[in-house]
Amino acid sequence: MPLFFDRAEAGIALGRAVAREVGNQPAIVLALPRGGVPVALGVAKAIRAPWDVFLVRKLGTPGREELAVGAISSGGIRVLNRDVIEMWQIPLAAIEAVASEELQELERRERIYRAGRPPLDIANRVAILVDDGLATGASMLAAIQAVRLRQPSRVMVAVPVAAREALEAVQSAADRVICLETPDRFCAVGSCYHEFEQVSDGEVCEMLAARRALNPASRE
Repeated sequence: MPLFFDRAEAGIALGRAVAREVGNQPAIVLALPRGGVPVALGVAKAIRAPWDVFLVRKLGTPGREELAVGAISSGGIRVLNRDVIEMWQIPLAAIEAVASEELQELERRERIYRAGRPPLDIANRVAILVDDGLATGASMLAAIQAVRLRQPSRVMVAVPVAAREALEAVQSAADRVICLETPDRFCAVGSCYHEFEQVSDGEVCEMLAARRALNPASRE
């Protein structure tokens, strides 16, 4: 049975939990596109904080793309899952090929989403990384490493749902993790939602445009 109706509902529930944790600390909400963006909106509204996107791309195992061998993120950060690499005997050349392809997609999204604008300033704020869920945690681990380079006061991860192993891995890397649900039988993030349609680039751009319209003076 799904735990949430859709990402918007999950974002509202997650926002309440994050608000209790953050209080009045200066914070910024960072959405992992594309699925994390509708969730992040609910969080940002709950704590009345600015939000931005933070680009991460999963590196799928060649021939088994749903199995993450690692992830890359803005800032040139790459995280690899050594256990998966050893278990499936994945050659370095294959990983490099996947990484090169995903880097092109990451750069494409950077151009589309940012439209020449720089990212919002993270320094000395609580950086709250938000996604619609954690399956392997690889993408979030890459995001945590990359966001630390921009000197936030703390790095918090907020997700509606996660697999237990992924949650434990992320908890070891972030300063604080807020997760609403950890199902005993976790199959996939999408199975935890009644509606889980793919979020398009156009929808992400529309949400970013709405943000800029509300706060045109923000440094972007």
